[in-house]
Amino acid sequence: MNRSGTVFFVGAGPGDPELMTIKGANALKKADVIVYDRLVNTKLLEYAKPLVELIYCGKMPDKHLIPQKQINKILVEKALKGKTVVRLKGGDPSIFGRVGEEAEHCVDHGISFEVVPGITSGISASMYAGIPLTHRDFSSSCAFITGHKGTNNERKEIQWETLSTSVDTLVFYMGVGNIKMIQEQLLFHGRPAHTPVALVRWGTTKNQETLTGTLENISQKVAESTFRSPAIIVVGEVVKLREKLAWFKEHKTESYQLAEA
Repeated sequence: MNRSGTVFFVGAGPGDPELMTIKGANALKKADVIVYDRLVNTKLLEYAKPLVELIYCGKMPDKHLIPQKQINKILVEKALKGKTVVRLKGGDPSIFGRVGEEAEHCVDHGISFEVVPGITSGISASMYAGIPLTHRDFSSSCAFITGHKGTNNERKEIQWETLSTSVDTLVFYMGVGNIKMIQEQLLFHGRPAHTPVALVRWGTTKNQETLTGTLENISQKVAESTFRSPAIIVVGEVVKLREKLAWFKEHKTESYQLAEA
């Protein structure tokens, strides 16, 4: 009987393959199995050795190709066969990447694991759009928030009444489809209507595009522009810096290939 293998939870970064960490690339080179997500740049799979087993488990909004429980099962089953398994996740595994659930499942079955952090889109996409999340004149705090609504107690609900005015910069993930709700909740709980807002789509890639507005008009602008996910939403005075700091030429970077949906 083979000794159990190891599962590596690796952050693939936000899209630009050069933003992958060296440690993450090294994990890919020794993997026997790579289980990868929809938002992973497929160029990263070129690090893999020949005959590696590739398992695509892409998730789109409200559509999961492989259910989460099945993903958990795959990781354990492959590791129990003595395989080195890389669970390759877009961005950073710990930021809305469900690494906690998957790692817990490994522990429950006696499988060793390691976590290789990655650059999360909330930080990278905003800065590629010319928006630093903190700035001594505008922001001394920031928060990362899921833009999904909780359903059937599946997710912990957002504490809007404290979040809205207690943090300078708010960064919402997976929130484009709920932009109207986010807008209404922030306004209702005291965030000024003139607060600058930016949405950054496909951050750090050749497809990057940014839409700006205010908390008062952003949902209307999104509707008029048919702006869609995947994108992050940045709310706060730091968005004002984009005009001055937008260093990245959008739509003109190295080709980015999205994993098959």
